[in-house]
Amino acid sequence: MSNEKEQIKQQDLEQDINEADEQQAPEETETAAAESVDDASNDSEETVDELAQLQAQVEAEQNKYLRLLADFDNFKRRAKLDQEIAKKFRSQSLLTDLLPVLDNFERALATETKSDESATILKGVSMVQKSLLEAVKAEGLEEIKSTGEPFDPHFHQAVIQESDPEAEPGIVLQELQKGYTLNGRVLRPAMVKVNE
Repeated sequence: MSNEKEQIKQQDLEQDINEADEQQAPEETETAAAESVDDASNDSEETVDELAQLQAQVEAEQNKYLRLLADFDNFKRRAKLDQEIAKKFRSQSLLTDLLPVLDNFERALATETKSDESATILKGVSMVQKSLLEAVKAEGLEEIKSTGEPFDPHFHQAVIQESDPEAEPGIVLQELQKGYTLNGRVLRPAMVKVNE
């Protein structure tokens, strides 16, 4: 009989434990569900934050790429302009050195000849000067027109002023030394006499 009582007590105890477990199981399930919802919402918030950070990084990288592309285009354009300018003015130093030679040809041709031999030599000098002028013109060298033109300080260097009532004021009366431009850039200004 005591054995039976113990068995009944044990069964009652097991039944109480089972009932308590059954009551706790729904609470635990509800708690676990709530926790999983919280975890899911936390995960979605973290995912949204990560996504926003990644989008910001992508935009920053795109901006950096566009700036780099623009810088490279500017570099190419500048390099091309530098090459064009270098090509255009590559012969500047040589032509600057040749200007006194051209002046000497002008002086030699300005001399008067007294004999046939000197006239022949002068004709040869004239031919050499002509071929040299053609060569330098092919490189872009041009004479600055002065006599009878209005004085322009960009192209003329006034060394003498003279009063001539027949000419307008500010007009170049005489060219003392020829001036030259190289592709539009003044290589040497013309030395001139200007009317007051």
